[in-house]
Amino acid sequence: QGNMAFTGKYEFEGDENYDAFVTKIGLPSDKIEMGRNCKIVTEVVQNGNDFTWTQHFPGGRTTTNKFTIGKEADMETMGGRNFKATVKMEGGKIVADFPNYHHTAEISGGKLVEISTSSGVVYKRTSKKIA
Repeated sequence: QGNMAFTGKYEFEGDENYDAFVTKIGLPSDKIEMGRNCKIVTEVVQNGNDFTWTQHFPGGRTTTNKFTIGKEADMETMGGRNFKATVKMEGGKIVADFPNYHHTAEISGGKLVEISTSSGVVYKRTSKKIA
């Protein structure tokens, strides 16, 4: 534990199953359009088990989730809903259950790989490290 494997800045590189997933979780069509191939920059600061996870969207909007592994935290979903979740660390992956999807994040081959699953629909987003 305590490795700083996640710290860094990552730029959206590609995704799989975006439309099927965001439709499944009920995002409105304007948000779906806005998010498609969106060059989101994800900035992660890891300090032991404490994380600050910020997503910078084109146009200046940002969302930030602060959490500690194993402790309940206030979080915000892709669609902007607030909820409480306890984030876990399993085999080097960050794991969280959002209200309508299960989310994992890991560093693989120097890239940030995030996988969200909702009712059997699997959405994968890959971001390359830029800082």
